[in-house]
Amino acid sequence: MTKKEKISRILEILEQTYKNTTTALDYGTPFQLLVSTMLSAQSTDVRVNIVTKDFFKKYPDAPSIANLSISEIEEWIKTVGLYKTKAKNLSATAKVLSTQFIDDIPSTREELEALPGVGRKTANVVLSIAKGVPAIAVDTHVFRVSNRIGLAKAGDVLKTEKQLMKNLPEKKWSEAHHWLIWHGRKTCKARRPLCNECPIASFCHYNLKNN
Repeated sequence: MTKKEKISRILEILEQTYKNTTTALDYGTPFQLLVSTMLSAQSTDVRVNIVTKDFFKKYPDAPSIANLSISEIEEWIKTVGLYKTKAKNLSATAKVLSTQFIDDIPSTREELEALPGVGRKTANVVLSIAKGVPAIAVDTHVFRVSNRIGLAKAGDVLKTEKQLMKNLPEKKWSEAHHWLIWHGRKTCKARRPLCNECPIASFCHYNLKNN
């Protein structure tokens, strides 16, 4: 079996297993998705959803958040990691969006990454989900799983993203991003991967080496 055939088979199995999965973040608008993704760094989606449930009810858009002080934002998001830095970035980003992108968010990675607190991963998530742009956001799950099973062989997230873009069909990028996340959460866990329950174990470099 060639490398291309192997990758194709892995993707086929992952799609069968995690078809129609999407982000676990709760949001109502592209702006809310951006905010939730910004908050999710160094925190869990579950925690972010708890925080944003009431926050978005009261402050649903960029103008309403832009009118808050940083200390007010901190009070709302204080249970997520790095909340002080995130509050400053969220305030600054909301002010930019409320004046430059009325009722919308940027549609390019460059514009998104120019926003305070928005890195490449966050930009890719938003582009993929909110704008329908093919993208692969490499979080800890995607990095771990893709390098374990052999879809990439890289020591950092940017190299992993570029290798995934090369190795996976572009039309599958956005979907595969979610498949890899959910596989990392449910099966290919960080400390104790459930290799005996894994549907792609027979193709996985990590499993073949360690079991």
